[in-house]
Amino acid sequence: MSATEVRSAAAGLRPVSTRFLRSELRLIFRRRRNQAGLLVLATVPVLISVAVKLSSPGRGSDGPDFFGSITENGLFVALAALTLEIPLFLPLAVAAISGDAVAGEANLGTLRYVLTVPAHRSRLLAVKYLAIVIFSLAATAVVVLTGMVLGLALFGGGSMTLLSGVQVGFGEGLLRVLTAAVYVALCLASLGAVGLFVSTLTEQPIGAMIAVLVFSTASFIADSIPQIAWVHPFLLTHNWLAFGDVLRSPVEWSGVTHGLFVAAAYAVVFCLAAWARFSSKDVTS
Repeated sequence: MSATEVRSAAAGLRPVSTRFLRSELRLIFRRRRNQAGLLVLATVPVLISVAVKLSSPGRGSDGPDFFGSITENGLFVALAALTLEIPLFLPLAVAAISGDAVAGEANLGTLRYVLTVPAHRSRLLAVKYLAIVIFSLAATAVVVLTGMVLGLALFGGGSMTLLSGVQVGFGEGLLRVLTAAVYVALCLASLGAVGLFVSTLTEQPIGAMIAVLVFSTASFIADSIPQIAWVHPFLLTHNWLAFGDVLRSPVEWSGVTHGLFVAAAYAVVFCLAAWARFSSKDVTS
């Protein structure tokens, strides 16, 4: 084997660099507005914990009734916070990041220079979406971890009584809460794919963010209209609150499975749409 062939083989075995992804994550998590957004997400479980501690708990939303169980086990604070934040605050956080993914670069005039590094357009979109997925996990983790820490500190832990009335140990209860959190994060990541596509259509990140938020809000509204029940199973947000089914015994997997299937379908379709749009787009800024 010649020296050239050896060098080629070595280059083929070279590990994939994560520098581009690490740079993107630093950009996301070091921005003050994103840090402020995560702080806002963390305040909701704080408010829930304090409010329940100072008064008798009541029903908080149309989702699973976790509020009545908070005083029995502090882990329910995290679930109650997810129930409150999933219609607006969490989608808003993901919309802000995904809407800024490509449009923000174009608005600042840095997109053209990023693509001359060189960075292939497909790789750029892949890194951008992976960063959105990571942020979705991080945003959900902020809500859940803050809720669990404060809930356990104020109300204690121990055995958890599930929504079906069955009691499980603390370890199993914690695992169920974390499973619910991962499910919510994956649902939000599918919304991030919608945001990535919208971000390739404009150079105004605020406009893209608003469009994504309108999309998720319209999905929630449509899901509440019984006259169009036939379209409900196809809506992105239809099964977002199905994370409550993880807190039943036995676990009701049908809603969660359908939610993951719809989330995966939206993610694939809109990521492909973003690639089709961005790969043929004239980048002038």
